[in-house]
Amino acid sequence: MTSLINRPMPEQRDAGKNYWLSAGKKELLLPQCQECRQVFWYPRPHCPSCGSAKVGWTRSGGKGVIHTFTVVRQSSDAYFSALIPYVVAMVDLDEGPRIMTNIVGAGAADARIGMRVRVQYEVHGEIGIPVFELDRDSSARW
Repeated sequence: MTSLINRPMPEQRDAGKNYWLSAGKKELLLPQCQECRQVFWYPRPHCPSCGSAKVGWTRSGGKGVIHTFTVVRQSSDAYFSALIPYVVAMVDLDEGPRIMTNIVGAGAADARIGMRVRVQYEVHGEIGIPVFELDRDSSARW
């Protein structure tokens, strides 16, 4: 297993700070416009749909579907090299937004487009990194 000390950490300032801190508490929050009610990803100070600066947060159920994915088989980063092969995916959350994440856990190598996934968390101090595992208990398209 790789050392968590060497794991590259996400940017934790500005609009995304609340996202990473809430994930550290094992809660998946998504930005939501308070004007047009659009839920979106990635965190930013203005709604990408209507331009409003009235952006709040809404709790995600943490489930979605794999939109697309790739299996990474080489990396120049020492931390990620130790994880090879690993799965990077675009997941369509049930709330609408599409996010980039990793598919982890037993069977991650079996990932396919259309499979249902559920959130898990890598917690590193105050912050968390949402990752997903295959949701074999759900009624999936696979």
